[in-house]
Amino acid sequence: MSRIAKKPITIPPKTEASFSGGVMTIKGPLGTLSKTFRPYINVVIENGAITLTPNVTSLQSRALWGTYASHIKNMIAGVNKAYEKKLVVEGIGFKADIKGTTLALALGFSHPINMPIPADLKVTSEKNTITVSGIDCEKVGQFAAVVRALKKPEPYLGKGIRYSDEVIRRKQGKKAA
Repeated sequence: MSRIAKKPITIPPKTEASFSGGVMTIKGPLGTLSKTFRPYINVVIENGAITLTPNVTSLQSRALWGTYASHIKNMIAGVNKAYEKKLVVEGIGFKADIKGTTLALALGFSHPINMPIPADLKVTSEKNTITVSGIDCEKVGQFAAVVRALKKPEPYLGKGIRYSDEVIRRKQGKKAA
């Protein structure tokens, strides 16, 4: 049983929510988000709150109950305040630049890496810090993870791309005899 989904989700002011045909739509000051839900869960919007209840008592409906509640909470939070991830590019000669709608990265490879920036995300780069922001939690996290995966931080010198709040456990390396 989901403890998260048992509580009704309150809709803040300046935010509208609608559910029809299996599609949940949230409109807020920063934009609109839509997500398709399976018919295992009933979604009821009344009195400024969203209530979720499972249709059938099955393993899949119980699993989706809390998941859908979390998705709705993330959508409501995103249209009111944008999500943001910060990445730190660390290493000699490593740099990140924004060129139009692409993120140009120099990461010690023989060639620069150009990544297209999705239209609904805002990416800025200054002093080896890349900031990814947007209203969709999943897209912000996915783009940040893809950028980080290009050059993961290594444990000896700490070179690579890491999240700003990530701690890299450093190894000692070779000792001189």
